[in-house]
Amino acid sequence: MTPVAVRMSAVERRADVLRAAIPVFARGGFHGTSTEDVAKAAGISQPYLFRLFPTKKALFIALIEQGFQRVRDEFIGAVGDKTGEDALHAMGEKYGELLRDRDELMLQMHSYSSSGADEDIAVVTRSEFGKLWREVARLSGADDETLQGFFATGMLMNVIASMDAASHSSSWIKACLPPAWLTSPAWDDDRPQ
Repeated sequence: MTPVAVRMSAVERRADVLRAAIPVFARGGFHGTSTEDVAKAAGISQPYLFRLFPTKKALFIALIEQGFQRVRDEFIGAVGDKTGEDALHAMGEKYGELLRDRDELMLQMHSYSSSGADEDIAVVTRSEFGKLWREVARLSGADDETLQGFFATGMLMNVIASMDAASHSSSWIKACLPPAWLTSPAWDDDRPQ
């Protein structure tokens, strides 16, 4: 019996391409990733990739938007009916869990670093970061000073996680991060300390 090919809608195919593109851009960043590599990872031709996303930049920007939306959605789910410090703690715990997805983390880091070289990427990254800031403020009711601390700790976690520092030295990590974040299950794994 001949297998029947299932046709995907453009929306479904775009979602598949975005999923396939995450690890490719996570490894190479915006400037070091070719559309040929993305098309190959997605199992489509390069011309078809350009039918779905007119430029490499449009694809990268879609990934940035999707990544920030995921964080916002996860924060909303983590908070539930919590407010104040409890809401911030729940979001912090959730963020620690999200950092375990190294590809998403590295994609986020590339969005920040690419912002210095490309204004279009910078505009989107600033906009998405602003949406995240406002969502955390809305969910927690925290003032600006508290939000600054929350986001500063999150950025510190980004840097530590992107360096895979936890697998090489635990003593200085303990000095860098709040104790509550060190006891998060997100940081528990089998890596050598």
